[in-house]
Amino acid sequence: MAMDDPTSYPPIEPSNFDLIVIGTGLPESIVAAAASAAGKSVLHLDSNSFYGSHYASLPLDDFTSFLQSHSNSASIPAPSQPHDESDYDLVPLCTRQVYSSIDVSAHSTEPLEHSRKFCIDLAGPRVLLCADDMINLILKTDINQYMEFKSVDASFICDGDGNLANVPDSRSAIFKDRSLSFPEKNQLMRFFKLVQGHLGGDDTESNKISEEDLECPFYEFLNRMGLSSKLKSIILYAITMATYDQENVDACKDVLKTRDGINHLALYHSSVGRFSNAPGAMIYPIYGQGELSQAFCRRAAVKGCIYVLRMPVHFLLKDKGSGNYKGVKLSSGQELFSHNLILAPSFVIPSAMVDSSAHCLQDGSFDFGREDVKEKLVKGICITKCSLKPDVANCLVFFPPGSLFPDQVTSIRVFQLSSNVAVCPSGMFVTYLSVICDDAVQGKKLLEAAINALFSIPVSGVPESNSADNPNSNTKPDLLWSALYVQELIKDSFDSFISVSMPDWKLHYSDLLSASVKIFQKIYPNEEFFPKAAPTKEHKDDGVSELEPSAEDVPELEPSAEDVPELEPSAEDVPELKPKPSVEDVPELKPSADGVPELEPSAEGVPVDGGVAEPKPSADGVPELEPSAVGVPELKSSAEGDPVGT
Repeated sequence: MAMDDPTSYPPIEPSNFDLIVIGTGLPESIVAAAASAAGKSVLHLDSNSFYGSHYASLPLDDFTSFLQSHSNSASIPAPSQPHDESDYDLVPLCTRQVYSSIDVSAHSTEPLEHSRKFCIDLAGPRVLLCADDMINLILKTDINQYMEFKSVDASFICDGDGNLANVPDSRSAIFKDRSLSFPEKNQLMRFFKLVQGHLGGDDTESNKISEEDLECPFYEFLNRMGLSSKLKSIILYAITMATYDQENVDACKDVLKTRDGINHLALYHSSVGRFSNAPGAMIYPIYGQGELSQAFCRRAAVKGCIYVLRMPVHFLLKDKGSGNYKGVKLSSGQELFSHNLILAPSFVIPSAMVDSSAHCLQDGSFDFGREDVKEKLVKGICITKCSLKPDVANCLVFFPPGSLFPDQVTSIRVFQLSSNVAVCPSGMFVTYLSVICDDAVQGKKLLEAAINALFSIPVSGVPESNSADNPNSNTKPDLLWSALYVQELIKDSFDSFISVSMPDWKLHYSDLLSASVKIFQKIYPNEEFFPKAAPTKEHKDDGVSELEPSAEDVPELEPSAEDVPELEPSAEDVPELKPKPSVEDVPELKPSADGVPELEPSAEGVPVDGGVAEPKPSADGVPELEPSAVGVPELKSSAEGDPVGT
């Protein structure tokens, strides 16, 4: 939130930077941290009072307020203003609408009474696969010391009646799954044996997938393997996480090839059991996905990046002679200069600063030449006091295409989280839903059908079912609060300005990370993206292997003694995540006095109004960071080289 009196802002020193970044969303924060690690001077600004922008995790009332504040029509820019006393013209920086059709329903006052105890993800639903590139980057940059994670307990496939079928992600889970017939178990085992033989480099003809098959649609390959419809749905939509109906060739906008499907299977199964106290394939950050943005911001601050929250940027500075970007003018009136600029996805500027390739909006502003995205991302959030599945705290649910309506051509993703990841009060659950579609009305219809299949919606004058009183019953959870809204899909732009994307519809961060690397390499083509730092005092080289797991540490799809693929044991065979015994066990970073800006939150968890993050006195040169929470696991290095939880 912007301050009312711009004169109260202290001046920022220095006034010249290699890079200015506006917005603290995850892509912006990754690039800012990478540039700082490369030795560049970076200024990171945000008009909000919190980190994360459109990737933040917010209290319930702040979440709805944020959606409403970005649901207005794009602000109309004023004409460029000449700057008579300098060589620059002032070009207004304006915002565009990114959320719309916001419908909030409160069936109980209890969630709003505990609003500050919620951490609602703006980018949800989203998870981290334990073996994907984002986890590898988290380990490489050591930002896992600022975060803690919890394992996702299970995944399910759901039908239109709300019946949940388990997604078996291990050999033991396949044998224990009573919903699979004996022939289906054999089919699945034979399929995984073929996949592991192909990935293992077995050159025998029976264990090698032909090049022709690798280039054909994955759905056709699964048909040739003789898999049942249920098994194909599990593999396509719950494990490889395909978005569009792979069987409907006319409606499918993203056909998954067999080669890509096999690679997704390999990633999923190498994620299972990678961390000793996270038996599943996926993990989730304690306190929400917004912790990722904050962690990269802290990494950048340690490397010298300056952070200023509550700092709106009103104008861009344009060189009168060349017409090129030169800097920004803040709401405080201060002018700052940089060689490069990165903008959050909600910004637009008038034609004075863009070339003819940009797309003109109705108000006369431009959207940086972004590719027009016709699809809409419809999202939902539900709050209940009972889990979708007894004794399951955190889980994923997939509605495959056609499971709710015959004309449903995309998969619906549902992600339930409990209080054990500190995103809601004890005894409550937060459930995210999302679907991509061509029409917002159609998307809302799909999510409403999914909500009706999973939850019991109270009717005025009718007593509630009291599902929370008997969590082991088959009664659907009563809905306490819900919200449905539409988010615009805005892609990265690399034309006159670099602008990052809005959160996409995917569950993982692979595409976001690839785009962030592309942005960094465009700005600094000769610099390495996060060079490996020398061991520090906190992580000295004491003979323990690097945080990135070696080839031996990653679970492989190898045949067992019974000639079936060896998958990782189920959750029952792996030790549970154990809480830390006391606050003394939580490692704490000490403050320093070397002039590195500090990311110290105020009482509400954010820096003081409009302030540049300033260092606190200390002795070891590292800015003070908030200690992690007691009672939740962290990713740390084990003796074998894998990061594990304490």
